[in-house]
Amino acid sequence: MDIASVVGLLLAIGLIIGAIAIAEGSSFAAFIDYPSLMVVVGGAMAAALLCFPLRNFLGVFMVVKKVFLNKQDNIPELIETLVSLAETARRDGLLALEGRLGEVEDPFVVLGVGMAVDGTRPEVIEDIMRTEIDAVATRHRDGKAVLDQMGRFAPAFGMIGTLMGLIIMLGNMDDPSSIGGGMAVALITTLYGAIFSNVFFLPMAEKLGFISKQELLAKEIAVRGIMAIQSGENPRVIEQKLNTFVPPKYRAGSQEAA
Repeated sequence: MDIASVVGLLLAIGLIIGAIAIAEGSSFAAFIDYPSLMVVVGGAMAAALLCFPLRNFLGVFMVVKKVFLNKQDNIPELIETLVSLAETARRDGLLALEGRLGEVEDPFVVLGVGMAVDGTRPEVIEDIMRTEIDAVATRHRDGKAVLDQMGRFAPAFGMIGTLMGLIIMLGNMDDPSSIGGGMAVALITTLYGAIFSNVFFLPMAEKLGFISKQELLAKEIAVRGIMAIQSGENPRVIEQKLNTFVPPKYRAGSQEAA
């Protein structure tokens, strides 16, 4: 569970509800309008369907789950694993790593080490692993792009709903007492557009972008480590190289990290 995502979402919703609750003369009922909700959410989803294939659009629901249920890579732990593998390879040879693959949880590292054990040429290993990284980055971009577009479209559909409400209101000008209520309902759609864009869609898209960068960083470290292991570099040198990707206080073996 990603505590920051849950707390951030609950805090944003809580602040909005709290502001409504303490505002003088306001009521929650005045902020509920189902046609406005339909225009904003339904319109943003429909526009996203126009932008992306159905498979990509439906995949966004699984992608959103990652915002709250993601397991970030422990990079210092990954570096420790790679250094440990390097020590085994230097002491007992590359073939000895085959017996340690069961200890490695990261399938990407298992893929690279397995190819090294099989005697695959270094350039082939790197090409395959970087192709895998590119494929992962593309999938992440596709999922983030759907939420980005929905975040862009929600305020626009909010404005469309507001214009629709104003047209309906102006068509009933013969009843001046209904103008205030009609104006309030018309503006609710703009409010919904701003809320869904800035509380849900865009923040979730940015969180997915952050998660993606962390995962790609871990994979880049894995590639560098595996290539160094295959070339027979000193484990301590490999550790120093990989630690450059990590802030000093979080580096593997650092006293500050302990």
